[in-house]
Amino acid sequence: MQTSILLTPGPLTTSPSVRRSMNRDWGSRDADFIALTHEMRERLLKIANAAATHTAVPIAGSGSLAVEAILGTLIPPSGKLLVLSNGSYGERIYNIAVRLQRPVLIVRGAEHEPTNLSEVETALENDLSITHVAAVHCETTTGVLNPIQKIAEIVNRHGRCLIVDAMSSFGALPVDLTTTKITAIIASSNKCLEGVPGVGFSLVEANTIAMSAGQSPSFYMDMHLQWREFERSGQWRFTPPVQVVAALVQALRELEAEGGPSARGSRYNENMQTLLSGMKKMGFQTFLRGDVQAPIIATFLEPTERWFTFEKFYSGLAQRGFLIYPGKLATKPSFRIGCIGSITSVEILSFLTAVSETISDLMARLASANDVR
Repeated sequence: MQTSILLTPGPLTTSPSVRRSMNRDWGSRDADFIALTHEMRERLLKIANAAATHTAVPIAGSGSLAVEAILGTLIPPSGKLLVLSNGSYGERIYNIAVRLQRPVLIVRGAEHEPTNLSEVETALENDLSITHVAAVHCETTTGVLNPIQKIAEIVNRHGRCLIVDAMSSFGALPVDLTTTKITAIIASSNKCLEGVPGVGFSLVEANTIAMSAGQSPSFYMDMHLQWREFERSGQWRFTPPVQVVAALVQALRELEAEGGPSARGSRYNENMQTLLSGMKKMGFQTFLRGDVQAPIIATFLEPTERWFTFEKFYSGLAQRGFLIYPGKLATKPSFRIGCIGSITSVEILSFLTAVSETISDLMARLASANDVR
């Protein structure tokens, strides 16, 4: 039973057919499930036009687990990582590298601005020991869109390897790995692909993963061993989340039927424009400029009026069937509203009605409390 519309960056609202696809048990070593895994890997590669150069390596867990697995597998102890950060998820990559005891340098930018390309250029020119660069495509902290194609051009001109966290963009913002050289792109099942949580994956250059044997400090998260087993037997090394895989395959089929990332991105963009217009009319202010806003998630500054507290605002929306996210800004109180998932502008318009009703309710409560005093 679907009880709420999830206006979050994931988990998010899924289609009824995706939910129904989980209503079956699978034998993880059975031929049917091996075929399902094969279809999943092929479809993931197709999204990025990557079948000729990359291989899809899924792993059970969240997107962050896949990020840690790829960093540990691809970056040798003798390597050095440059992290481009303008939000919490860039910082997470940095913290993972520190915990993995990989040499790491970070270039931090403002949360409301895309990655500064001249700073990337300067960092690579000044430190020849850097072997890998990590960037976030859409920084979910704010919704800011980073210029991945231009970053890739700089990184490749300097002969380094680029690792991209595309958690909040893959499946909606098109990327072509035949024209944009990226060593590894990482995402998960539960965001723009509109599956459910439980599978992280990377599309990684086949020759790169083949040469990464023995580099991972983890046995479970060794993506070289994971890849090798898929290539040898088509099977997962350890127990896979079989229902999650089934849901992801159904979601990938639906992505293709919708028209691929371009069509899905257009739907999300319509959702975003409807949201921004409606929230602006009610007096809410966005954190980002429109020209750097990805059609994934929007960050709004908290109103300073006495009627507003996030907890009461959240509760009022939840009672009306909508769940949103608290903010993650380091400097200003905020909240976030996602535009992704199996929703259209129809649901966004219903949400805007719920916002208006919630505001009226909170203002009435405040007035009543003042009258009592």
